[in-house]
Amino acid sequence: MTVAEIFESMDWGPAPEGRGEADAWLDSHGRRFGHFVDGKRQKPGKTFATVNPATGEVLAEVTQGTEADVKSAVKAARKAAKGWAATPDHDRARVLYAIARGLQKHGRLFAVLETLDTGKPIREARDIDVALAARHFYHHAGHAELREETMGDAQPWGVCGQIVPWNFPLLMLSWKIAPALAMGNTVVLKPAEWTPLTALAFADICDHAGVPPGVVNIVTGDGATGAALTASEIDKLAFTGSTEVGRILRRETAGRAMGVTLELGGKSPYVVFEDADIDSAVEGLVDAIWFNGGQVCCAGARLLVQEGIAEDFLTRLKTRMSKIRVGDPLDKAIDMGAMIHADHKANVEAMLARTSGTITRGACPDGCYLPPILVTDLHGSDPLMAEEVFGPVLAATTFRTPAEAVQLANDTRYGLAASVWSQDIDVALDTAPKIRAGVVWVNGTNMLDAAAPFGGMKESGFGREGGVAGLRAYVRPATGAKMPAIKTYKAELGAPDDIDRTAKMYIGGKQARPDGGYTRPVVGPKGAVGEVGIANRKDLRNAVEAAQAAKAWSGSTGHLRAQILYYLAENLSARAADFDARLTAQTGAKGETAEAVRHLFRWAAWADKYDGRTLGVPTGGMALALNVPRGVVGAFASEDRPLIAMAQVIGATLATGNRLVLVAPESAPLTATDLYQVIETSDIPAGVLNILTGDHAELAAQMAGHMDIDAVWSFSAADISTTIEREAAVDLKRTWVNNGRTRDWTATDADPFLTAATDVQTIWIPFGT
Repeated sequence: MTVAEIFESMDWGPAPEGRGEADAWLDSHGRRFGHFVDGKRQKPGKTFATVNPATGEVLAEVTQGTEADVKSAVKAARKAAKGWAATPDHDRARVLYAIARGLQKHGRLFAVLETLDTGKPIREARDIDVALAARHFYHHAGHAELREETMGDAQPWGVCGQIVPWNFPLLMLSWKIAPALAMGNTVVLKPAEWTPLTALAFADICDHAGVPPGVVNIVTGDGATGAALTASEIDKLAFTGSTEVGRILRRETAGRAMGVTLELGGKSPYVVFEDADIDSAVEGLVDAIWFNGGQVCCAGARLLVQEGIAEDFLTRLKTRMSKIRVGDPLDKAIDMGAMIHADHKANVEAMLARTSGTITRGACPDGCYLPPILVTDLHGSDPLMAEEVFGPVLAATTFRTPAEAVQLANDTRYGLAASVWSQDIDVALDTAPKIRAGVVWVNGTNMLDAAAPFGGMKESGFGREGGVAGLRAYVRPATGAKMPAIKTYKAELGAPDDIDRTAKMYIGGKQARPDGGYTRPVVGPKGAVGEVGIANRKDLRNAVEAAQAAKAWSGSTGHLRAQILYYLAENLSARAADFDARLTAQTGAKGETAEAVRHLFRWAAWADKYDGRTLGVPTGGMALALNVPRGVVGAFASEDRPLIAMAQVIGATLATGNRLVLVAPESAPLTATDLYQVIETSDIPAGVLNILTGDHAELAAQMAGHMDIDAVWSFSAADISTTIEREAAVDLKRTWVNNGRTRDWTATDADPFLTAATDVQTIWIPFGT
């Protein structure tokens, strides 16, 4: 073949990567592995095989972790926790730096092991997984060095249980271990059953880097091992995996007063406008959906292309699909390798069999392989449009206007990632923040970095990994003393008033009688003070509907929100004597109005000050970390310092652009109902602030399980924290509960409120020519 013919055909010859180094490492351990606990490799117990999915070859035998194994690892981590937390920041930083250098020096070993174990192409393992893993340890070595300067008095959680998936075993390990160690935690990590080898090799890196015994522990096994780790005496759980398992873990950890972060599934939209660079968008789509065989939680699995270019775009895409090379993952000329497991391949094929769309397939060899697959002519409720496939399957549909593009992009229970393609910067930057996803890429896809927070909204989980936001998951929030029992008073029923003065609910800007018509007396130390309605689930539903209708508040400017909160504080101050007297009558406590006004002023000040960050990512362009409101927050008010506490909750939620459904404190509900007149004269739009009175325990499950509430907070004296966390698992809404603990409501600790009130949305904006 002549040079001219080679350039004409552009055929690729095989370029196999040698596996000798990986085989030598496996042989050095006899291809049988026990756990890594307390700085030592344990003797293998009952084992299972880990298999090369591309060939069916058994690579090694790995121990199935038992409950006793997990207990032993947690014990070792607990023993090491105090010493590691007390280690000087500089010394911890040096250890993380040494881990990063170890990963770099042994990069070829880790890349080949990852490819053998997962079936992913060697180019991806070498250029992305290993490189980014090292980057995470370098980046977090810096956070460890600066911890005292940047995190102040933050304390580590202690022992962190970490469960990582099979699609990016080494990279997910680094995402979890690096920030945990940087903040002074110890870890027990369980790698996925199908892909344990790079985690076991990482144990050698820890040993050589000087990680003290017990700081990093690795226990292998299947789902039963993960369940044992979740149930063990850990302080923090970090999980990456399916949404279904995430729900189970949220329920099982409910009420345990532990940290939980869940990075779950996705069905990410890939939005292409008619003014996009079509060839670039096609090439980006190849990376978005067929990277790692589509076995990526943030894969661009839903193609939304504007009608005017749809035919041309799909024609070019099909041509590009025909050139994607599927085969031996160790061949450096291969684009797609093997699927992770024959069972998983069968699951993907089963989902394809359910679609009514038109299927276009690329080519692939026999065995545990799937080709690139495009499915067109789909309606919105087709399983391939709605459900996560986790394979190389692209579902495509069209849109007409930017508004329709946003509506289709958000028409999913997931909210992990999205891509927006347009050469019009106004269209791109107007669309990107409107998509409810934790990460949005403009004219790009799958851009990841240790400095950039990654994580989901809606049912894609909660918490962030990477950047400063990711560090917060590994420091323990301040906790107060155990909440004392709230004093209650009794009084005899007196003669009825000539005029019914029962306080109503406040829903959608209007006062409303309780749906059930039931009321209860409010009794203070000197007798009856008044009556309030008892809210039921219909009252809650009405309040949530009103809050949902007030979405414009979340898009308002910080300046506008600040002016309204200042006005609210001003009007409350004018009635200070009345509010102080009413509070004293209900609880016997001293007046709190002046302090409440001060906190409303604070939150008004925060309204246009809590801006995002520009992230130092090592790519062309920039990444922005924006603080976006949760949406509708449901909150149970505190009986401790009730007016100050309500001012803090109202101020924090409204300042950050949320709408609030507040259940008044049971001991001082009239203090909340007296706010109606202040609210009505303070220009707060209807539906932004809704107030119910009623039994916290009766409303907790309904509030936490409501599908149109985005977050639930509880500062109640009632024992409802476990109920809220358990019921919130239905749609994985965010929760902030007190677990029966008090807090200092007079303190100016804004960070817990700001973090609970907002999600971090990372928007990547590449630029250049």
